[in-house]
This record gives sequence, structure tokens and C-alpha cells, in this order.
Amino acid sequence: MIPAFLHPRGLAFVDIETTGATSSRDSITEIGIVEVDEDGVREWSSLVRPDNPIPDYIERLTGISNEMVADAPRFAELADAVFDRLHDRIFIAHNARFDHGFIRAAFRRLGVDFRPKVLCTVRLSRRLYPDERRHNLDALIARHGLEIDARHRGLGDAQALWQFWQRVHRQFGAARVETVLRDLLGRPTLPPHLDADLIDAIPDSPGVCLFYGDNDLPLYVGKSKTLRTRVLSHFGADHRDSREMTLSQQVRRIDWIVTAGEIGALLKEAELVKTLLPTMNRKLRRSRELCSWQLQLQADGGWRPELVYADDLDVGRQEHLYGLFRTRRAAVAKLRAIAAEQQLCPPLLGLEKPDPAGRCFTHQLRRCKGRAPAASRAACTARG
Repeated sequence: MIPAFLHPRGLAFVDIETTGATSSRDSITEIGIVEVDEDGVREWSSLVRPDNPIPDYIERLTGISNEMVADAPRFAELADAVFDRLHDRIFIAHNARFDHGFIRAAFRRLGVDFRPKVLCTVRLSRRLYPDERRHNLDALIARHGLEIDARHRGLGDAQALWQFWQRVHRQFGAARVETVLRDLLGRPTLPPHLDADLIDAIPDSPGVCLFYGDNDLPLYVGKSKTLRTRVLSHFGADHRDSREMTLSQQVRRIDWIVTAGEIGALLKEAELVKTLLPTMNRKLRRSRELCSWQLQLQADGGWRPELVYADDLDVGRQEHLYGLFRTRRAAVAKLRAIAAEQQLCPPLLGLEKPDPAGRCFTHQLRRCKGRAPAASRAACTARG
């Protein structure tokens, strides 16, 4: 039941228990591994003393208490044993991004770059049983009559995955399962609720991607110059970033809109965030900060840049607009840089106020050329 193309050292069915959902903040509390190779089947497990306490709700779920792990070894003490059992094997887990993400992060903290081939049994189940609606581990246990002594414990859940592996081989045969495995192992990994074929459909061109959760709830809207790469980047960081982990766990569907370029994507993103109010775009939802500088004619006949916001504009159909900025801070920083480079007057640009005598401090430092003609240079030259 180990196709030769998979790996010469065989398979490792893995399950972990943790103090929470984010590998950068939470800790492993138990590891269970079932090794399968030409020499047979071997089982190993250990409790792990975490760096942070086990919350009550997780203790109720797993049965692992803070007292149980108080004298358990730290991951650093188990790292060699874990590495020996996983190195050079196919890493197989249910919702594998979670288990692999935690173990990889734990190794990274020890200076070890752990990069196995990873197979998710949620995806395997979806491919082999497309008519079934549920593919969580409880559903697999019930559907296939898997025998398990300790649900939500590392070794018990790893044993269930090994049983599932044997069931599908008996039902579909080695050739069919091998075809599916070749496809799954050769593809980028997405969250289990998404169809892997999605990646083939997303263009790598400028545009906006829209992430939806249950009941088509808008979760997140993001723009990119390369849509496919951007979508994959969200899920490549999900084990390190709590926000990306939340997105991976909640997303059920992804749509996209191709735009003419990066500016078009930026404008479309702002429009969609404003109308859809996605739950994970709080920062952009709170602000009206997509803005531009617009030259406006003054009473004295001169021109002065004023900051205007995209919500109040028909961008592309108005004159004297310069730049498109994500925030007011970015717009002001750019204008200051231009003023310094061209030795323009900050008070006349609205960037600073003159001193009480009406003089430009930058002009006194000989960093401002003032304003021509001479008759209209009062802000720079008054009494100075």
C-alpha cells in the first residue's frame, strides 16, 4: 500500500494536539506518529510541555490537562526523535496545513528547516468521494467504520488515518489511488474546503480576488498585480499568521475580477470593500484614504495641491490629478520628497505653516527657492 513513486522511506501518518490554532503563538501539547514502510508499521507518541497554558475548552475537547503536560518534555527535547520519524517520508495528516505548520514552526525555532512532502487526507477524501458533503475526521470515522480508542488524541487520530488509507486502497485499488496521489502531491496546497482545480483557473494578471465564507459571507477583498500568486501567498503564510490562518479556516469560495492594471485593481479593491464590507478588511473599511493630489487654482492666480479622496472623485475623468496613494501619510510623504528635491516652498504647498512673522523656515535654511514671480513670494521672503 506504499506506491513506489511516493518515497523510498515510506509514510508517516501524523496528528498533533495544540493549545490553539496559530503556530506563531500557540504550542504543541501532543504528537502521534504512525510510520509505515517496508519493515512494517510502528507507532510513537508523546505529550509535549507547551510554552503557554492549555485553555479550558481545549482541555475539555482533548482530555489533555495542564497537569498532564507539566512534567512532559519540551519539543526541543523531542526534536531528534520526531525528525527521525518524519524525515524523508510523506507527511500525511488530516487538514495537513495545520499539523505540518505547527511542526515546521517548532523546528524553525530550533534552527531546523523542515520541508517534507505533505499529503492532506481531507483532499484525498474529497477526490475519492466527491458526492459526500462532509470530510472531517469524525465523518470519515463514521462513514468507513474506523476503529478509534482516543479521539482528539495524537496517536488515536493518526491510527484512524492509517486505517482510512487502507480502506481506500481496498475499495479503489492501488492504481486509482496512485493516480489521485500523483495529482495531489504535484499541486499547490490550498485550504481543504477549496477545490485544487481553482488554481488552474485563476489568471496571473492584475485584478482583485474576493474570498467568501459560509453563506457567501464576504471575508476579504485584496488586489494584486498577479492574482494567482497572491492567492497562494495567503495560504502559504497561514501557519505563521493568525489572520491568514483564520482566512484559511473560513474560506469556502474565491472569485476574482481582472483589471487593466495595478491602478485599476487598487480602485476596484476600494470600491468592493466599500460596498461588500468584508469582515477581514477592517483597516481599509475604516478609512477613506485612497487619495490623490489635485492642483487647484487659487484666488491670486497661482496653483496649489490639495489632497482629495477617491470616494469624492470620478477618477480618470477629472483633470489635474497626480498620483494615487493608499493613505494620506503616503501622499504627504511623496509631496514632501518632491518639495525637497525641487526646493519648493512647504508653506505654499500647504505642508507647513510659516512662522509667526510669516516667514518660511525652509527658505531661511536656503533649501527653498521661493515662489516666482518676485511680487508673489511673500510667504518665503517676508522680512527674511
